[in-house]
Amino acid sequence: MVTKKIKQLEAAKAHLARLETSIARQLQKELAGLPASYGYDSLQAFFRAVTTASSGKRKGRGPAAGRKAAGGGKRRKRAVITDAVRASVKKLAEAGKTGAEIAKETGISLPSVQNIKKALGLVKARK
Repeated sequence: MVTKKIKQLEAAKAHLARLETSIARQLQKELAGLPASYGYDSLQAFFRAVTTASSGKRKGRGPAAGRKAAGGGKRRKRAVITDAVRASVKKLAEAGKTGAEIAKETGISLPSVQNIKKALGLVKARK
């Protein structure tokens, strides 16, 4: 009984080896015909085209194309807060301007204006 199963196993292994050889030949044949099926006369030309296409540079195709920043608009550049900007915020705050007006005039965000005013001691403490 075990001998019969061993013979079946050997037959299955031989059949598997034939299938693997057949698949390898067929795959080689299909790969060799690939450049011609896409209109290229040489393997080198086909390889250059594939390399160029897969270089990683996107040209408006695929799922990431057309995606906008969160909120639907363009992302702002990060503002650089210099001593001059801080002085300008202090001057405008002392002149009675609102935080939104100061932010618009200096080109920084409202939270940045609030942080500067807080650091300069220009805001009242909450009770």
